[in-house]
Amino acid sequence: MSPRKSEFGPARDLSPEQAAAAAMVAEAKARGLALTGPDGLLKLFTKNVLETALNEEMAEHLGHEKNQAEPDRESTNVRNGTRPKTVVSDAAGEVDINVPRDRESTFEPRIVKKRQRRLTEVDEIVLSLYAKGMTTGDISAHFAEIYGTSVSKETISRITDKVIAEMQDWASRPLDAVYVAVFIDAIHVKVRDGQVANRPVYAAIGVTVDGCKDVFGLWMGTGGEGAKFWMSVLIDLKNRGVRDVFFLVCDGLKGLPEVVKNVWPQTIVQTCIVHLIRNTFRLASRRDWDAVKRDIKPIYTAPDPDAAMAALDELEEKWGAKYRAMIRLWRNAWNEFVPFLDYDIEIRRMICSTNAIESLNARYRRAIRARGHFPTEQAAMKCLYLVTRSLDPTGAGRARWMMRWKPVINAFAITFGDRCPGAETY
Repeated sequence: MSPRKSEFGPARDLSPEQAAAAAMVAEAKARGLALTGPDGLLKLFTKNVLETALNEEMAEHLGHEKNQAEPDRESTNVRNGTRPKTVVSDAAGEVDINVPRDRESTFEPRIVKKRQRRLTEVDEIVLSLYAKGMTTGDISAHFAEIYGTSVSKETISRITDKVIAEMQDWASRPLDAVYVAVFIDAIHVKVRDGQVANRPVYAAIGVTVDGCKDVFGLWMGTGGEGAKFWMSVLIDLKNRGVRDVFFLVCDGLKGLPEVVKNVWPQTIVQTCIVHLIRNTFRLASRRDWDAVKRDIKPIYTAPDPDAAMAALDELEEKWGAKYRAMIRLWRNAWNEFVPFLDYDIEIRRMICSTNAIESLNARYRRAIRARGHFPTEQAAMKCLYLVTRSLDPTGAGRARWMMRWKPVINAFAITFGDRCPGAETY
């Protein structure tokens, strides 16, 4: 049945795909059928497309169409009826199809493989929803409501389990030899191991000499965040090929600078300025926050380390008697605070904080909050990996990141010319 021109415009303006869609809509109207839903035309259309494709695959496998075998051919393999099968489509729900069989059982269909019950799109939807923070129960209810089909929580778990091997390959993949900056941090997840307990998950992001951002991996620890476990993480990165890092930016964890020096002796450890300022306000009374804010700004905006030390002395002279712990905080962190003051403003702006990894942690926490706690360590790691895999699907974020880092990469090529690959050609 052809669509009427008044509804769909001149037929000569339609592509073949548009013409097929228009014809399907017109046929649904003529037969009084809904386009979608349990008994809709879309379900019938999906069934016909799949069965037609399977029959074409069988014809290709046997070398002849149905009932058209050459009498003198060598093979005796022929069609042997069909077997019923139910598949789940993201658009049409459950679809009953008839899969052709051959007498020798050598036919391997491609469009709907043996033992495949869900079309690929369903798996991708499940993984996407899981990565966005929905639980297996939420996803099951979502499919029942939107697609009119039942997908059990166990089935959804099996779908997400498919990424475990992929996750293991990702966590052990080789890395570049040199990174201009590495940002590290840890978040905590609740895992039920006999009883629910907080477990740290260590994450690291690297920036290549071309300005690309790369999530190195995720490591599950025990107890609280500690420098000793960070040692094993950094050694793992070194074993995967990382030979040199210009800057490592962290939140000021005690003992971490010594750990970094043992792995990469030339690496400069930079304490996150945002964490330092945040901890400063925690040690000061709220009524003094505005005044303290004005007095600490000359420290982290100083043109050089000497000017920063002079500003710190002034801070101590004004607030030392009232907030001794605040002054001690700055002096204890001084050696890891001042390094960025020796470099160009472009480098300062990008390495003075762990904001690069904080945005990733925010995505992780969003998915964690939706679940409360995880039954196993593997379930937690699977969730966080799927969040990582779903980052920036369009590539727009990567493009913006590289634009921001271009001036920094140029500054690194000059400042670290003896360690930056290819810098001799600049």
